[in-house]
Amino acid sequence: MATQPISQSQPLPLTGIRVIDYSHFLAGPHLSRCLAAMGAEVIKVERPTAGDAGRAHPYFKDGQSGYFLQQNMGKKGLCVNLKDPRGLGLLHRLVETADVFVENYRPGALGKLGLGYEELSRINPRLVYCSVSAYGHTGPDAGRPGFGLIAEAKSGAMAQLGVPGEPPPLLRIPIADMYTGIHGVAAVCAALYGRTTTGKGQHIDMALYDCMVSIHDYAVQRYTLSGGTEVPVQTGHDQPESTVYGVFQGRDGHLVIAAQVDDAWKRLARLIGGEALAADRRFLDPASRNANRLDALAHVRAWTLAQPSVKACIAALDEAGVPCAPVQSIDEVLEDPQVKARGMIVEQDHPVLGRVKLPNLPFRFSDCDTSPRSAAPLMGQDNRAIAAGLGYDDAGIEAMERDGVLYAEPAVGRVAAA
Repeated sequence: MATQPISQSQPLPLTGIRVIDYSHFLAGPHLSRCLAAMGAEVIKVERPTAGDAGRAHPYFKDGQSGYFLQQNMGKKGLCVNLKDPRGLGLLHRLVETADVFVENYRPGALGKLGLGYEELSRINPRLVYCSVSAYGHTGPDAGRPGFGLIAEAKSGAMAQLGVPGEPPPLLRIPIADMYTGIHGVAAVCAALYGRTTTGKGQHIDMALYDCMVSIHDYAVQRYTLSGGTEVPVQTGHDQPESTVYGVFQGRDGHLVIAAQVDDAWKRLARLIGGEALAADRRFLDPASRNANRLDALAHVRAWTLAQPSVKACIAALDEAGVPCAPVQSIDEVLEDPQVKARGMIVEQDHPVLGRVKLPNLPFRFSDCDTSPRSAAPLMGQDNRAIAAGLGYDDAGIEAMERDGVLYAEPAVGRVAAA
């Protein structure tokens, strides 16, 4: 099933906004990738000769990082030596033309380079400057380094994962980074909107740790409202406060069932145990189901294991109107008709790799198309065009290239020659 065509009667929401992306790895690049998808011109600024540290992150093909490709599609590439006064001058000239500056270095690091908020806001008072860091720019931990894993562990989220008595598992998806990145998108858009009335930009201070603390939908309130007597802990494969809501074993795999509300439970009970189970007073409401959780789970587990396959479980549950899904592996996800219908895997032509498939972003607008317009840039791919657009002449650009102020990876020359 093909993705339905999208009307393009309106420009993308951020058309005309210029973003300087001086970030690396994940949270910052994801933030700016989202802005690019919504129409902003995003210029990815990297340092010679290694560039964004994400370029050194697997999975690799022909020397190119899929990790980098995913988070930097739709951007232009500028690679400049900021330790050379000419390079810093070029970037300051670029800041004069920009609306947004995104960075995710340790607080204070960019101030030493002449790229802190105070300096750049003097150059361009309308600049929206978004910083992403582990702990933010204030507080006792502000100067400490950190990654998503650190925030996930410290936030209390990891302590609730896994089987009781065993070490908490790694999430294997970058919740802290991606969640902070998308919060940054919201904050940047709000600051741009606010600028329309004030005429001034401002500094946005995003912290991975803050975002992970904010993500708790239940744990904090349970602890505070109980007077500090109840601390959520590991519960294994279900939620004791939401019976039935968890992972179940089938004969050939696993599935999840979400029947924690009364109507869904009654439909599930009739399916697996008939009217007698649906009328069983031990399971009539959420409180009684939670109190008799192990008995309720035993009925469900016996039923899922009695079916010939996970597919058969899903078919019966769907027919009964019980929310459920198989636990899919990545190869199954890519073949999922719903994923294909929603266009959640995009194909792009990359100058080195040829045709590549990568995850899309989930933005859907009725009157404009957010499909990625270009693959992630090669390092320094757009040096000459960006410098020329800032008023540098050919001689000045060639001198900066010759002196290493502007750097491009060898593939850029090969592609240009081809």
